[in-house]
Amino acid sequence: MTIASSSPPSRLPPGAAEGARTRPRTDRASAGENRGDGRLAAVFLAPALLGFVVFLLWPTLRGIYLSFTRFNLLTPAEWVGFDNYVRMVNDPIFWDSLTVTVEYVLINIGVQTVSALAIAVLLQRLTQSAVLRGIVLTPYLMSNVVAGIVWLWILDTQLGIGNEIIAAVGADRIPFLADETWAIPTIALINVWRHVGYTALLLFAGLQAIPNDMYEAAKVDGASEWRMFWRITMPLLRPVLAVVLIMTVIGSFQVFDTVAVTTAGGPANATNVLQYYIYGAAFGRFQFGYASAMSVALLVVLSAITFVQYRLTRAGQTDLG
Repeated sequence: MTIASSSPPSRLPPGAAEGARTRPRTDRASAGENRGDGRLAAVFLAPALLGFVVFLLWPTLRGIYLSFTRFNLLTPAEWVGFDNYVRMVNDPIFWDSLTVTVEYVLINIGVQTVSALAIAVLLQRLTQSAVLRGIVLTPYLMSNVVAGIVWLWILDTQLGIGNEIIAAVGADRIPFLADETWAIPTIALINVWRHVGYTALLLFAGLQAIPNDMYEAAKVDGASEWRMFWRITMPLLRPVLAVVLIMTVIGSFQVFDTVAVTTAGGPANATNVLQYYIYGAAFGRFQFGYASAMSVALLVVLSAITFVQYRLTRAGQTDLG
């Protein structure tokens, strides 16, 4: 008697065997699509990466190298080690320029941050008109050079319309850009006028992310606008405000063009900010090695300030649940 052998019944659902046979082809197709997406992403990233390497990474590395050399464009760079840094530490004009720059930064950041925050809160709490936002942003559309020239004319001691108004009310004319006491605060306020609208719109965007329900609940509880500002607005706006502060501090330390077109570092080096001193060393006296050393020092200072700001303000954290 012959017993027919039979294989055990398959436990795979219908069509599973076919799916198992076709899965490798599907995986290969997905891998091909991923490679295609990677190539496309590389094509789009290539211009930005090229610009980063050519205009940021290479100049930075070249500047660090030149900071250890004596170089004047006419002769090959001569390696001098840390001589430029020793000269910088013993250079009283460098330290004076750094002091002037810090004074400018403190005035600019203090006035600009408070003014921008007030404008942003008013735009958010009273009106969200696009026309008003455009008006607020208008000064930022003007270049620093043009803004400096306009304010140089307005504040001219003899012919400026600003001093004409001061004289018309019976007060003495003020040499805003020709006096050692007034020069740096005046330049700081010129740059505040130009940048405050842009800073305000950045803060306004941060305010838009705060849920309006919190303000409505606070109003029901009887909270005043002032109390809501300190208990709701400021804590929830902290991450955006921290990033804005980091950006404005970095930009303030790099002030140059407003000084160049208004005072040229005067009077008596009262506005000789660090960037202008570096420019004078490089393109005025052709001391590119020394100018590079001061630039590297500025890079280190800005990196340290940015790191401390980021940690103290907890810029990477938010109180929004």
